[in-house]
Amino acid sequence: MADKIQGEGDYDAARRFDKAEAEFVRKGPVDEKAREAEQALDGAEGAELERARKASAKGPKG
Repeated sequence: MADKIQGEGDYDAARRFDKAEAEFVRKGPVDEKAREAEQALDGAEGAELERARKASAKGPKG
């Protein structure tokens, strides 16, 4: 099983994620989730979400 690289190179996990993501986009409530995200950003948790976004943009050592 030489093609079973683990970590960020886990090919099986990448295929499962890609399939699930495509399925969500095709059949999922994308518009509803977009509205929920917008409300969260504009609501009480908006500042906390923005801090988290900035922290994640810096990466694990930022």
